[in-house]
Amino acid sequence: MAIDYAPSNILVKMPNWLGDLVMATPLLADLKYKFPDAKITVMCLSHLAPILENDPHISDIYAYERPSGWIHRPQHCEIIDTIRKGEYDLGILLTNSFSTAWWFWRGHVKRRVGFKGNLRSLLLTDAVPVPRNKDKQHLVTTYKELLTPLDIQVSVTKPHLYISEEEAVATQETLTKIVPLGLSQCKLIGINPGAAFGSAKCWFPERFAMLSERLLQDKDLCVLYFGDKSQLSLVEGICSKISSERVINMCGKTSLRELAAFMQHCQVVLTNDSGPMHMAAALQIPLVALFGSTNDTTTGPYQWGEVIHKHVECSPCYKRVCPIDFRCMDRISVDEVYLALQKYITGKSS
Repeated sequence: MAIDYAPSNILVKMPNWLGDLVMATPLLADLKYKFPDAKITVMCLSHLAPILENDPHISDIYAYERPSGWIHRPQHCEIIDTIRKGEYDLGILLTNSFSTAWWFWRGHVKRRVGFKGNLRSLLLTDAVPVPRNKDKQHLVTTYKELLTPLDIQVSVTKPHLYISEEEAVATQETLTKIVPLGLSQCKLIGINPGAAFGSAKCWFPERFAMLSERLLQDKDLCVLYFGDKSQLSLVEGICSKISSERVINMCGKTSLRELAAFMQHCQVVLTNDSGPMHMAAALQIPLVALFGSTNDTTTGPYQWGEVIHKHVECSPCYKRVCPIDFRCMDRISVDEVYLALQKYITGKSS
Protein backbone atom coordinates (compact mmCIF):
# COMPACT_ATOMS: atom_id res chain seq x y z
CA MET A 1 0.00 0.00 0.00
CA ALA A 2 1.34 3.42 -0.94
CA ILE A 3 2.65 5.73 1.76
CA ASP A 4 0.10 8.40 0.79
CA TYR A 5 -2.76 6.01 1.62
CA ALA A 6 -5.51 8.05 3.31
CA PRO A 7 -8.67 6.24 4.40
CA SER A 8 -11.74 8.40 4.96
CA ASN A 9 -13.92 6.05 7.02
CA ILE A 10 -12.27 3.92 9.72
CA LEU A 11 -13.82 1.30 12.02
CA VAL A 12 -11.88 0.21 15.12
CA LYS A 13 -13.01 -2.88 17.00
CA MET A 14 -12.09 -2.14 20.60
CA PRO A 15 -11.12 -4.76 23.22
CA ASN A 16 -13.83 -6.46 25.28
CA TRP A 17 -12.36 -5.78 28.74
CA LEU A 18 -12.47 -2.36 30.39
CA GLY A 19 -8.76 -2.19 31.19
CA ASP A 20 -7.75 -3.37 27.72
CA LEU A 21 -10.10 -0.85 26.13
CA VAL A 22 -8.50 1.99 28.10
CA MET A 23 -5.04 0.77 27.08
CA ALA A 24 -6.15 0.89 23.42
CA THR A 25 -7.08 4.59 23.49
CA PRO A 26 -3.61 5.79 22.35
CA LEU A 27 -4.19 3.96 19.08
CA LEU A 28 -7.21 6.19 18.40
CA ALA A 29 -5.14 9.32 18.93
CA ASP A 30 -2.38 7.99 16.66
CA LEU A 31 -4.88 7.14 13.91
CA LYS A 32 -6.41 10.62 14.07
CA TYR A 33 -2.98 12.25 13.95
CA LYS A 34 -2.06 10.24 10.86
CA PHE A 35 -5.44 10.62 9.14
CA PRO A 36 -6.86 13.93 10.47
CA ASP A 37 -9.69 14.10 7.93
CA ALA A 38 -10.91 10.55 8.48
CA LYS A 39 -14.09 9.64 10.32
CA ILE A 40 -13.22 7.19 13.12
CA THR A 41 -15.94 4.93 14.48
CA VAL A 42 -15.21 2.72 17.46
CA MET A 43 -17.06 -0.57 17.88
CA CYS A 44 -17.34 -1.87 21.43
CA LEU A 45 -19.59 -3.72 23.84
CA SER A 46 -22.53 -1.65 25.04
CA HIS A 47 -21.59 -1.64 28.71
CA LEU A 48 -18.14 -0.21 27.90
CA ALA A 49 -19.20 2.38 25.33
CA PRO A 50 -19.88 5.26 27.76
CA ILE A 51 -16.26 5.43 28.90
CA LEU A 52 -15.25 6.52 25.39
CA GLU A 53 -17.65 9.45 25.26
CA ASN A 54 -16.12 12.91 24.77
CA ASP A 55 -12.98 11.47 23.16
CA PRO A 56 -12.09 14.10 20.52
CA HIS A 57 -10.50 11.48 18.25
CA ILE A 58 -13.78 9.57 17.83
CA SER A 59 -16.50 10.52 15.35
CA ASP A 60 -19.01 7.85 16.34
CA ILE A 61 -19.50 4.89 18.69
CA TYR A 62 -21.13 1.65 17.53
CA ALA A 63 -22.21 -0.08 20.74
CA TYR A 64 -23.44 -3.67 20.42
CA GLU A 65 -24.41 -6.64 22.57
CA ARG A 66 -22.15 -9.67 22.46
CA PRO A 67 -23.83 -12.55 20.55
CA SER A 68 -24.51 -15.62 22.68
CA GLY A 69 -22.40 -18.01 20.63
CA TRP A 70 -22.64 -18.99 16.98
CA ILE A 71 -26.07 -20.55 17.41
CA HIS A 72 -27.55 -17.05 17.63
CA ARG A 73 -26.97 -16.31 13.97
CA PRO A 74 -29.44 -13.35 13.76
CA GLN A 75 -27.27 -11.40 16.22
CA HIS A 76 -24.19 -11.96 14.04
CA CYS A 77 -26.14 -11.01 10.91
CA GLU A 78 -27.34 -7.79 12.53
CA ILE A 79 -23.76 -6.81 13.41
CA ILE A 80 -22.53 -7.63 9.90
CA ASP A 81 -25.38 -5.65 8.34
CA THR A 82 -24.54 -2.60 10.48
CA ILE A 83 -20.88 -2.79 9.49
CA ARG A 84 -21.78 -3.19 5.82
CA LYS A 85 -24.01 -0.11 5.91
CA GLY A 86 -21.10 1.89 7.35
CA GLU A 87 -19.09 1.41 4.13
CA TYR A 88 -15.75 1.43 5.93
CA ASP A 89 -12.55 1.55 3.89
CA LEU A 90 -10.29 0.60 6.83
CA GLY A 91 -10.89 -1.64 9.82
CA ILE A 92 -8.56 -2.17 12.79
CA LEU A 93 -9.16 -5.26 14.92
CA LEU A 94 -7.89 -4.99 18.49
CA THR A 95 -9.58 -8.29 19.35
CA ASN A 96 -7.99 -11.56 18.27
CA SER A 97 -11.10 -13.68 17.73
CA PHE A 98 -12.10 -15.34 14.49
CA SER A 99 -15.63 -13.98 14.81
CA THR A 100 -14.65 -10.29 14.75
CA ALA A 101 -12.46 -10.79 11.68
CA TRP A 102 -15.37 -12.62 10.04
CA TRP A 103 -17.69 -9.68 10.83
CA PHE A 104 -15.32 -7.25 9.13
CA TRP A 105 -14.85 -9.53 6.11
CA ARG A 106 -18.59 -10.16 5.72
CA GLY A 107 -19.20 -6.45 6.40
CA HIS A 108 -17.16 -5.57 3.30
CA VAL A 109 -14.59 -3.49 5.17
CA LYS A 110 -12.11 -2.87 2.36
CA ARG A 111 -8.85 -3.06 4.30
CA ARG A 112 -8.78 -5.21 7.45
CA VAL A 113 -5.81 -5.03 9.82
CA GLY A 114 -5.38 -7.43 12.73
CA PHE A 115 -2.98 -9.83 14.40
CA LYS A 116 -2.51 -13.29 12.95
CA GLY A 117 -3.91 -16.34 14.71
CA ASN A 118 -7.15 -18.20 15.37
CA LEU A 119 -7.41 -19.25 11.70
CA ARG A 120 -8.37 -15.75 10.63
CA SER A 121 -5.42 -14.62 8.49
CA LEU A 122 -7.32 -15.27 5.24
CA LEU A 123 -10.04 -12.88 6.44
CA LEU A 124 -7.52 -10.04 6.87
CA THR A 125 -5.85 -7.94 4.19
CA ASP A 126 -3.03 -7.15 6.63
CA ALA A 127 -2.34 -10.08 8.97
CA VAL A 128 0.23 -8.64 11.38
CA PRO A 129 2.53 -11.12 13.15
CA VAL A 130 2.05 -11.18 16.91
CA PRO A 131 5.12 -9.47 18.44
CA ARG A 132 7.64 -12.04 19.64
CA ASN A 133 8.31 -10.09 22.81
CA LYS A 134 4.65 -9.37 23.62
CA ASP A 135 5.08 -10.97 27.06
CA LYS A 136 7.93 -8.55 27.81
CA GLN A 137 6.40 -5.30 26.61
CA HIS A 138 3.35 -3.32 27.64
CA LEU A 139 0.04 -4.10 25.96
CA VAL A 140 -0.19 -0.43 24.95
CA THR A 141 2.92 -0.96 22.80
CA THR A 142 1.55 -4.20 21.37
CA TYR A 143 -1.64 -2.45 20.29
CA LYS A 144 0.37 0.34 18.66
CA GLU A 145 2.41 -2.18 16.64
CA LEU A 146 -0.81 -3.12 14.88
CA LEU A 147 -0.64 0.24 13.07
CA THR A 148 2.75 -0.33 11.45
CA PRO A 149 1.23 -1.52 8.11
CA LEU A 150 -0.32 1.96 7.91
CA ASP A 151 3.08 3.63 8.18
CA ILE A 152 2.31 4.67 11.76
CA GLN A 153 5.29 4.06 13.99
CA VAL A 154 5.01 3.19 17.68
CA SER A 155 4.41 6.49 19.44
CA VAL A 156 4.77 7.86 22.97
CA THR A 157 1.02 8.54 23.21
CA LYS A 158 -0.49 7.55 26.57
CA PRO A 159 -3.97 6.27 27.40
CA HIS A 160 -6.42 9.06 28.12
CA LEU A 161 -10.06 9.45 29.12
CA TYR A 162 -12.10 12.62 28.85
CA ILE A 163 -14.34 13.74 31.71
CA SER A 164 -16.42 16.86 31.15
CA GLU A 165 -16.49 19.85 33.45
CA GLU A 166 -20.19 19.16 34.05
CA GLU A 167 -19.41 15.62 35.24
CA ALA A 168 -16.67 16.88 37.55
CA VAL A 169 -19.00 19.49 39.06
CA ALA A 170 -21.84 16.98 39.51
CA THR A 171 -19.68 14.51 41.42
CA GLN A 172 -18.21 17.33 43.49
CA GLU A 173 -21.72 18.36 44.51
CA THR A 174 -22.54 14.77 45.46
CA LEU A 175 -19.40 14.42 47.54
CA THR A 176 -20.12 17.71 49.29
CA LYS A 177 -23.38 16.19 50.50
CA ILE A 178 -22.09 12.76 51.60
CA VAL A 179 -18.58 13.44 52.97
CA PRO A 180 -18.95 13.90 56.76
CA LEU A 181 -16.24 16.55 57.13
CA GLY A 182 -17.22 18.54 54.10
CA LEU A 183 -15.30 18.15 50.86
CA SER A 184 -13.16 21.26 51.30
CA GLN A 185 -11.77 20.01 54.64
CA CYS A 186 -11.25 16.36 53.74
CA LYS A 187 -8.66 14.31 51.89
CA LEU A 188 -10.34 11.53 49.90
CA ILE A 189 -8.70 8.13 49.46
CA GLY A 190 -10.29 5.94 46.79
CA ILE A 191 -10.09 2.16 47.19
CA ASN A 192 -11.13 -0.42 44.59
CA PRO A 193 -10.79 -3.84 46.32
CA GLY A 194 -12.21 -6.05 43.56
CA ALA A 195 -11.24 -7.22 40.08
CA ALA A 196 -13.31 -8.73 37.29
CA PHE A 197 -11.04 -11.65 36.41
CA GLY A 198 -11.05 -13.44 39.76
CA SER A 199 -9.95 -13.51 43.40
CA ALA A 200 -6.31 -14.29 42.50
CA LYS A 201 -5.94 -10.63 41.46
CA CYS A 202 -7.29 -9.32 44.76
CA TRP A 203 -5.55 -8.41 48.01
CA PHE A 204 -7.20 -9.77 51.15
CA PRO A 205 -10.46 -8.06 52.24
CA GLU A 206 -9.37 -8.06 55.89
CA ARG A 207 -6.20 -6.19 54.96
CA PHE A 208 -8.17 -3.52 53.13
CA ALA A 209 -10.19 -3.13 56.34
CA MET A 210 -7.07 -2.99 58.53
CA LEU A 211 -5.47 -0.48 56.18
CA SER A 212 -8.57 1.71 56.24
CA GLU A 213 -8.66 1.71 60.04
CA ARG A 214 -5.05 2.84 60.07
CA LEU A 215 -5.60 5.54 57.44
CA LEU A 216 -8.60 6.88 59.33
CA GLN A 217 -6.45 7.68 62.34
CA ASP A 218 -5.90 10.85 60.33
CA LYS A 219 -9.01 12.85 61.27
CA ASP A 220 -8.87 14.88 58.04
CA LEU A 221 -9.22 11.83 55.82
CA CYS A 222 -12.18 9.94 54.31
CA VAL A 223 -12.14 6.64 52.41
CA LEU A 224 -14.33 6.00 49.37
CA TYR A 225 -14.84 2.35 48.42
CA PHE A 226 -15.65 1.68 44.76
CA GLY A 227 -16.78 -1.39 42.85
CA ASP A 228 -19.46 -2.69 40.51
CA LYS A 229 -22.63 -4.51 41.51
CA SER A 230 -20.93 -7.93 41.38
CA GLN A 231 -18.63 -6.77 44.20
CA LEU A 232 -21.35 -5.56 46.58
CA SER A 233 -20.88 -8.35 49.12
CA LEU A 234 -17.09 -7.93 49.05
CA VAL A 235 -17.21 -4.18 49.69
CA GLU A 236 -20.03 -4.40 52.24
CA GLY A 237 -18.03 -7.02 54.12
CA ILE A 238 -14.98 -4.77 54.24
CA CYS A 239 -16.90 -1.66 55.26
CA SER A 240 -18.74 -3.55 58.03
CA LYS A 241 -15.38 -4.17 59.73
CA ILE A 242 -14.46 -0.46 59.80
CA SER A 243 -15.80 1.55 62.73
CA SER A 244 -15.90 5.04 61.24
CA GLU A 245 -18.47 7.27 59.59
CA ARG A 246 -15.68 8.51 57.34
CA VAL A 247 -15.90 5.36 55.22
CA ILE A 248 -18.26 5.80 52.28
CA ASN A 249 -19.44 2.79 50.30
CA MET A 250 -19.95 3.81 46.65
CA CYS A 251 -19.97 0.22 45.35
CA GLY A 252 -22.64 -0.36 42.72
CA LYS A 253 -23.77 3.27 42.90
CA THR A 254 -21.81 4.76 40.01
CA SER A 255 -21.71 4.42 36.26
CA LEU A 256 -18.31 4.05 34.60
CA ARG A 257 -18.20 7.75 33.84
CA GLU A 258 -19.27 8.68 37.36
CA LEU A 259 -16.59 6.38 38.75
CA ALA A 260 -13.97 8.20 36.68
CA ALA A 261 -15.27 11.58 37.82
CA PHE A 262 -15.37 10.55 41.47
CA MET A 263 -11.81 9.22 41.31
CA GLN A 264 -10.61 12.58 40.03
CA HIS A 265 -11.50 14.07 43.42
CA CYS A 266 -9.28 11.57 45.28
CA GLN A 267 -5.89 12.36 46.74
CA VAL A 268 -4.79 8.86 45.72
CA VAL A 269 -6.45 5.66 44.50
CA LEU A 270 -5.54 2.17 45.75
CA THR A 271 -6.57 -0.73 43.54
CA ASN A 272 -5.87 -4.26 42.46
CA ASP A 273 -4.99 -4.95 38.81
CA SER A 274 -8.35 -3.98 37.29
CA GLY A 275 -10.20 -1.79 34.82
CA PRO A 276 -10.51 1.07 37.33
CA MET A 277 -6.72 0.92 37.78
CA HIS A 278 -6.26 1.70 34.08
CA MET A 279 -8.92 4.40 34.29
CA ALA A 280 -7.07 6.10 37.15
CA ALA A 281 -3.79 5.90 35.22
CA ALA A 282 -5.40 7.33 32.07
CA LEU A 283 -6.78 10.21 34.15
CA GLN A 284 -3.34 10.76 35.76
CA ILE A 285 -4.73 10.27 39.26
CA PRO A 286 -2.11 9.40 41.92
CA LEU A 287 -2.20 5.62 42.07
CA VAL A 288 -0.97 2.61 44.04
CA ALA A 289 -1.62 -0.72 42.27
CA LEU A 290 -1.34 -4.17 43.85
CA PHE A 291 -0.30 -7.07 41.62
CA GLY A 292 -0.21 -10.79 42.32
CA SER A 293 -1.23 -13.32 39.67
CA THR A 294 -0.78 -11.02 36.67
CA ASN A 295 2.11 -9.31 34.90
CA ASP A 296 2.69 -5.64 35.65
CA THR A 297 5.18 -5.42 32.77
CA THR A 298 2.46 -6.07 30.20
CA THR A 299 -0.70 -4.78 31.90
CA GLY A 300 0.46 -2.49 34.69
CA PRO A 301 -0.65 1.15 34.83
CA TYR A 302 1.06 2.61 31.77
CA GLN A 303 3.97 4.85 32.79
CA TRP A 304 2.09 6.02 35.86
CA GLY A 305 1.65 5.35 39.56
CA GLU A 306 3.36 2.93 41.92
CA VAL A 307 3.11 -0.84 41.59
CA ILE A 308 3.57 -3.25 44.50
CA HIS A 309 4.35 -6.71 43.15
CA LYS A 310 6.38 -9.32 45.03
CA HIS A 311 7.30 -11.35 41.93
CA VAL A 312 7.19 -14.67 43.78
CA GLU A 313 8.36 -17.79 41.98
CA CYS A 314 4.86 -18.75 40.73
CA SER A 315 3.82 -15.26 39.59
CA PRO A 316 2.50 -14.39 37.11
CA CYS A 317 0.32 -17.50 36.89
CA TYR A 318 -2.76 -15.81 35.38
CA LYS A 319 -5.08 -18.08 37.36
CA ARG A 320 -8.50 -16.88 38.49
CA VAL A 321 -8.16 -18.53 41.90
CA CYS A 322 -4.89 -19.35 43.66
CA PRO A 323 -4.52 -23.15 43.97
CA ILE A 324 -1.89 -22.97 46.73
CA ASP A 325 -1.07 -20.45 49.47
CA PHE A 326 -1.63 -17.09 47.69
CA ARG A 327 1.93 -16.05 48.54
CA CYS A 328 2.01 -13.26 45.94
CA MET A 329 -0.62 -11.27 47.82
CA ASP A 330 0.20 -12.57 51.28
CA ARG A 331 3.64 -10.94 51.11
CA ILE A 332 2.11 -7.51 50.54
CA SER A 333 1.75 -6.13 54.04
CA VAL A 334 -0.58 -3.48 55.40
CA ASP A 335 2.46 -1.48 56.49
CA GLU A 336 3.91 -1.43 52.97
CA VAL A 337 0.69 -0.29 51.35
CA TYR A 338 0.11 2.31 54.08
CA LEU A 339 3.55 3.83 53.54
CA ALA A 340 3.05 3.89 49.77
CA LEU A 341 -0.23 5.77 50.18
CA GLN A 342 1.21 8.17 52.76
CA LYS A 343 3.64 9.55 50.18
CA TYR A 344 0.69 10.80 48.15
CA ILE A 345 -1.39 11.87 51.15
CA THR A 346 1.42 14.01 52.54
CA GLY A 347 2.56 15.20 49.13
CA LYS A 348 6.02 13.66 49.47
CA SER A 349 5.86 11.25 46.54
CA SER A 350 8.67 11.56 44.03
